[in-house]
Amino acid sequence: MFLALDLPTDARSALAAWRDGLVAGRDDLRPVRPEALHVTLVFLGWQDETAAQPIAQAAFAAAAELGAPLLRADGVRPLPPRAPRLFALDLEDDDDRASAVQAAASDALAAGGWYQPEKRPFWPHVTLARVKRGRRRVVPLADSPKAPGQPFAAPELTLYRSTLRPQGALYEPLAQARLR
Repeated sequence: MFLALDLPTDARSALAAWRDGLVAGRDDLRPVRPEALHVTLVFLGWQDETAAQPIAQAAFAAAAELGAPLLRADGVRPLPPRAPRLFALDLEDDDDRASAVQAAASDALAAGGWYQPEKRPFWPHVTLARVKRGRRRVVPLADSPKAPGQPFAAPELTLYRSTLRPQGALYEPLAQARLR
């Protein structure tokens, strides 16, 4: 399971169309399906299905009074930099609202025993494409043309179940809440 900020439909469509232009003709990359583009806040790993509602209630209650993050595409980043396994889009986090939502949810989920906070700082990003299995030394994803620069609010908080498949993960929403 993981907790994520969903992208609004228009922002998701614009980013997917832009990304599709960047990966056109590349057989070494597997683009993330447009409907699966999101900002992961907390990766919980395997959790029993019976924990979904308590997890969602704790995370949503912690973030309920926080404002919706305002995000803006910044640039493409390969991860890891020298031999990338994926390409992500950095997001500017106006007023650190996404970071505040992530911190509140992280603290609540850690207090409930469902999550052990990561040591590295939160990094707002969207995974655009993954390197296909067996491929090495892929050419970096271009950062031109620039990603759509219009800021967008991300008010939807979703708890997802992830099912791994050879053609890409399938994300099933288990619970949703709206930030103010």
